[in-house]
Amino acid sequence: MRLISGALAGGDEAMELAVAHAMVRRASTGDLTEALRIYRPTAPVVVFGRRDTRLPGFDAAVRSARAAGFEPLVRAVGGRPVAYTPEALVIDHVKHEPLAPDGLESRFQYFGDLYADILRDSGIDARVGAVPGEYCPGAHSVNARGVVKLVGTGQRVVRNAWLFSALVILGADTQLRPLLSDIYRHLDLPFDASSVGSLKSELPNFDPDTFEQKVTTAYGVQEEPAQLDDATIELAATLSADHRA
Repeated sequence: MRLISGALAGGDEAMELAVAHAMVRRASTGDLTEALRIYRPTAPVVVFGRRDTRLPGFDAAVRSARAAGFEPLVRAVGGRPVAYTPEALVIDHVKHEPLAPDGLESRFQYFGDLYADILRDSGIDARVGAVPGEYCPGAHSVNARGVVKLVGTGQRVVRNAWLFSALVILGADTQLRPLLSDIYRHLDLPFDASSVGSLKSELPNFDPDTFEQKVTTAYGVQEEPAQLDDATIELAATLSADHRA
């Protein structure tokens, strides 16, 4: 598996989302067999799902995001709005796989368990499952103590390939709660601010670098990190406009 580590130069978060989109497209054609990309964002963002953009309160939600200093974006995978700052870890795993839709549920189960195991190894009482009122609710979210969400997961399946994305909130949960409350209120979606957690809140001595290494180890990555290839970057550049709100 190819490992790609680190954010893009320039701090364009729409391009970061577009890279994942480009990677799964290239996996669909077989140009990319399998890759794992891990990066920490360089700027705060609110990322909406496609269906959120069709809700009556979307424009107001976008304005709230911008007023709080967060860039509004739209992602390729499913789900409801999420917000994160540079105190987050984004993991995008793509693979060329015929009959990719057949493994949709099993992938959710497998990677939910994988992230729960990583968190337990870090000293957190981690469990798989949604907590009441969580943002971007999902049956395979990973939480702490059955109370606060720490990891959200999502998928995009295309012909002969899939993209599995995970968002780990490392910190800044106190900053995210009021913003997400505003976003979900504008969209008229259920949300409980107390459901937002972070690894730093669970572990006062939390070390992001150690955690990131645990993620690559759990994926069985043996290679040294590689650079994004020019073909993926060029394709992402053509797709980035699709991810701007």
